[in-house]
Amino acid sequence: MFTGLVEEIGTIVSISKGLKASTLTIGANYVLADVKVGDSISTNGVCLTVTQFSKSQFSVDVMPETMNRSNFATAKTGMKVNLERALRMGDRLGGHMVSGHIDGTGKIIAIDKDENATWYTLTAPASIMKYIIEKGSVALDGISLTVAAVDFESFKVSIIPHTRAMTTLDARKVGDIINIECDAFGKYVERITAFNQVSQHQQEHGNMKAKSKLDMAFLEQNGFL
Repeated sequence: MFTGLVEEIGTIVSISKGLKASTLTIGANYVLADVKVGDSISTNGVCLTVTQFSKSQFSVDVMPETMNRSNFATAKTGMKVNLERALRMGDRLGGHMVSGHIDGTGKIIAIDKDENATWYTLTAPASIMKYIIEKGSVALDGISLTVAAVDFESFKVSIIPHTRAMTTLDARKVGDIINIECDAFGKYVERITAFNQVSQHQQEHGNMKAKSKLDMAFLEQNGFL
């Protein structure tokens, strides 16, 4: 798990591409202080496992599923990436709980200044937009942010100067593709609701011996709602 608070901006120094997967070598400094093989490092919001490392860089394998869902599909040598080590027990949770399992990508369609803030407007597929709510949390390239405005096709976040300076957002421009991880809560509610609907349908048509005990009433009775 991660917090979405970027610790360092790294640089992709080499890419070894296969047919569908890739191995990335990333130049870094701060996040390598206590690194071990097998550690997880959020890289542009994607939870990746360290396979090799030295004093100035580390390597990770990017499998086909991750390539298909992330902006690593168009990554190039020299690309800047946001880096964060996995959360440790006892650390302050300054952002929000981020799994590093991104839902897909969106595109920056506008960047606007507002005194000391910068507004980023992004568009994303309906499969992502359905989980985006005003004042909810979202991780963009691994950065924990608050949704400031949303409609059915796009959403906005407002960035303070510190966040812009300490992350890759400072170099982002209109048209850039961004990794997006939505808050997990909405996904669980959606899954439970859909499962209950299917279970009820199957029971009504004699396809189940007993109704599932996992329903909204059960969750409320046991303090989950």
